[in-house]
Amino acid sequence: MDGAGAPSQILNRKPSHLCTSGMHQRPNFKEIITHSPIIFTIGVAGDSGSGKTTFTNAIRQIFGPELVATITLDDYHKYGREERKRLDITPLDPDANNISQLESDITRLKAGEAITKPVYNHSTGRFDTPVPFVPQKILILEGLHTLFTPGLRDLMDFSVFVDPENDVKYDWKRCRDIRRRGYSSDQVEEEIARRERDYTAFIAPQRCNADAVIRIGYSKYGKENGALRNIYQISLLQNQMKRAIDDIDLNIDLHSLLSFHDHDFLIEFSTLPVDCVMMRALTFDGEMNYETIRKLEKSIEQQTGIHPIAMFENRKTVTATDIVQLILSWRIIHRRIFMEERA
Repeated sequence: MDGAGAPSQILNRKPSHLCTSGMHQRPNFKEIITHSPIIFTIGVAGDSGSGKTTFTNAIRQIFGPELVATITLDDYHKYGREERKRLDITPLDPDANNISQLESDITRLKAGEAITKPVYNHSTGRFDTPVPFVPQKILILEGLHTLFTPGLRDLMDFSVFVDPENDVKYDWKRCRDIRRRGYSSDQVEEEIARRERDYTAFIAPQRCNADAVIRIGYSKYGKENGALRNIYQISLLQNQMKRAIDDIDLNIDLHSLLSFHDHDFLIEFSTLPVDCVMMRALTFDGEMNYETIRKLEKSIEQQTGIHPIAMFENRKTVTATDIVQLILSWRIIHRRIFMEERA
């Protein structure tokens, strides 16, 4: 595999031996994937309520539901809510999950086989009737233990760990569990306290095995901007990328910035520790004009032959979350392109 992408190279990348002229029109990579036998797996790990779905939304939008399917690993819980409470075990404990069945099902899906998938109902805390599940060409797996075992890690073609700071994560969890899952405020606080030890023991160490880590903190421009405008400080941490298909530019129009830009924003590059490794971090905060990210969209269009890619059109500004979604999608697409070459 190519390693993970270095943000410094994203900003200013020299052409590799694989680069082609900007005038060359690539074949539509969506069509290539459609006819390929490869089932490409993207593993997204992180705590419950950490925003795992958000950062693969660009892949869903670029390739569409006819090519992308998602499995939530909560379906592989071993016990329902009341049984977990009786046993005094949290979902973060591997013993509370059918990990061997999960490994078996992913192996079958990667081979192109259909499975009968369990269904965990968060509203009732019980299991619904299992359903047939047919793999799509891109399979996204989101959950607590996505990278927990060597077997699961080997089954993932690209992996992400979503790592919000505790104050952000627990604010999100309170909002989600009370509004959408029917928990009381006291139940949520009790669950947060019970889960912290298991998170440290079983979930956080998976960061070491991820191709990319996404850190999320409240914006330096005001905590309230998170709830009001979805503005957070987002860091995309990756290892150095060994090769790329083509140049990709993150352009900033200084005239526009100095003359017309009404919003505060930050871009920072640094090297940060992630448990057992040092990773390169590209950090965004605040809001930028849409034209900044439109050039990223056009670069992905050119490299994949997929038109149009315009996730944020009709918007005047974009947030750090939007920008990281798009950069991460470019990184994932490159991994898939190199797999096609090897095949």
